[in-house]
Amino acid sequence: MEPTTVGKPGFLRNIFGRVLLFGVLIIIVRFAYVVTVTGESCDIGDFCFFSFSDNLNLVIPGSGGSGTSAVTANNVVRSTSSEVHSRRDPYTTKEWIGAVRFYSSVFQDLISEGYLSPHAKSLCVETPNGQDVFALKEIGVDDAIGISKKQSKPLVIKGEGHMMPFGNNTFDFIFVGGGALDRSLKPADFASEIIRTLKPEGFAVVHAKAKDTYSFNSFIDLFDSCKLVKFHDIDGFNSSMPHIREYVLKKEVETFLGRGLDKPDGIFDKKCTVPGHKHELVRDAEPLILEEPLKPWITLKRNIANIKYMTSLADISFKRRYVYVDVGARSYGSSIGSWFRKQYPKQNKTFEVYAIEADRAFHEEYKRKKRIKLLPYAAWVRNETLSFEINHDQHKEPGDKSGGRGMGRIQPANSLMGGEVNRIQGFDFAEWLKNTVTQKDFVVMKMDVEGTEFDLIPRLFETGAICLIDEIFLECHYSRWQRCCPGQRSSKYDKTYGQCLDMFNSLRESGVLVHQWW
Repeated sequence: MEPTTVGKPGFLRNIFGRVLLFGVLIIIVRFAYVVTVTGESCDIGDFCFFSFSDNLNLVIPGSGGSGTSAVTANNVVRSTSSEVHSRRDPYTTKEWIGAVRFYSSVFQDLISEGYLSPHAKSLCVETPNGQDVFALKEIGVDDAIGISKKQSKPLVIKGEGHMMPFGNNTFDFIFVGGGALDRSLKPADFASEIIRTLKPEGFAVVHAKAKDTYSFNSFIDLFDSCKLVKFHDIDGFNSSMPHIREYVLKKEVETFLGRGLDKPDGIFDKKCTVPGHKHELVRDAEPLILEEPLKPWITLKRNIANIKYMTSLADISFKRRYVYVDVGARSYGSSIGSWFRKQYPKQNKTFEVYAIEADRAFHEEYKRKKRIKLLPYAAWVRNETLSFEINHDQHKEPGDKSGGRGMGRIQPANSLMGGEVNRIQGFDFAEWLKNTVTQKDFVVMKMDVEGTEFDLIPRLFETGAICLIDEIFLECHYSRWQRCCPGQRSSKYDKTYGQCLDMFNSLRESGVLVHQWW
């Protein structure tokens, strides 16, 4: 009997059949993923089973007034072949559809309330993906465009909120969603551009994070040529902004002649009144030390741990600039480097720093410090020449790089004093402050001027400059108990601790958030 052999063709057919079945399984799984999971058609996949007509309509359920509406897909949705391989189609994701539904609802409400019309020339600002633009077109506002740092045509062209590529009085309606103004590094320029490009009697709608009274008033101050028509809190559509405050503003008067021109602040009233929302913050401040400490150099220094900074009580996002003024700065390490730069909570804002120091021994150091503006003069109540006395105190403050150099005091030039005396220039600090900052800025001040605070603080009230300062760290100098000699008071100053308390109380009662400094 001859041996039986297996035929080669049968073996190959078996292998081929298995490969074919496996390939069909892969195709089915791929098709199921594309159609049921990602919601994509073969127009954006790597291969097609069939193709759709060029005038296919994309339907967003619940986005139109009647429950459904459509936008021609070949105008908005279709991707080029180069885009197919670089990214998924964003117009079919759940996030995209959810955002479109949210914005459609918002805009429909604005139409019903008369703040938006189908014929309004509309702009959406800082919209990377253009869901809000899409939503406007969905509900019939056809003349709508968005701007973002990176364009995403046809919905979004290149542009930024603080420098918009449009002329004055271009739009009837401007929308800022997604907390874009909150995140802006230039909120004042952002607001100015909205006002500049908005037509008179036009409406701007801004979505910001719902926050405190201070940030609310700061926001309103940015739009000083607009009227706040309404504001209310709504629920957001994702976790990045679960709570939204919607502001509706109306441009009342023409105030801009071109980019870069700001509305004048007008004449600053000498008898300013600190607004009520600042009084609310003062009520939340740490209590003052009412009893005179026996060891003030210890008690006052420890008190810094109890300080409730304004930036821990309120959001400061909507301010034009952020300014720190150190009056009596001494060396860089005395307070700017050792405390303000390292410890003061800044909410990720970049502060302009002014160092006011009359002692020439520290001037050379500041020339080597970047982003610090040195005023090599003495803060005073008027512009005049003064005598500056160096008190050779050998007690060195922690972090002070002055080599134990004593504190300097100023007196009128005709005063008789002993020790090291120099002639220096004094300047009207209150007037300088009024010419340097505005109420749209966030201003923090530290003052350590060896007793001159009893001249400077009343001058700030007299001129109204006190209203420009948001937070003060004040060292009040009085005849305190001496460290060297128990039971003896210093004869360097003639004020009492009670007089210092009177000054702190008067500042807080006026709505100024002041802290006892050491």
